[in-house]
Amino acid sequence: MKEAQEFSYEDRYGKAGGNRWVAYAFAISIVGLLWIFWAGLHHANPSISSQLISFEVTGEKEISLRYSINRTDSDQVVICTLKALDQDKSVVGQIDDTIPAGERFSQQVTAIPTRSAPFTASIARCRAE
Repeated sequence: MKEAQEFSYEDRYGKAGGNRWVAYAFAISIVGLLWIFWAGLHHANPSISSQLISFEVTGEKEISLRYSINRTDSDQVVICTLKALDQDKSVVGQIDDTIPAGERFSQQVTAIPTRSAPFTASIARCRAE
């Protein structure tokens, strides 16, 4: 008579491989976290930043916009695109305002001519020339 041996799934199906994917997942997550940390620090301090202070409708076809510019390099010439919008949020006026090199922080007051009655104004973007 045969002796009964202990049943083993490893003998029957072969030994399963280890969890090699864990090392790859760990490496990818470390690289991803480092990239997120770098991107957050890089975009937290832009070289040019702008802030809308106030706006005032000064006429039937004109709006005045007061805003501030902060730049890291005081020798940069900055061009800001300013928009005037009507009550339906359609663009009714747009100009490029050039701020010459000078102080790192400056405030500007600029009038935006419009084709119809303006309701609000905004800074579309500011960029270095």
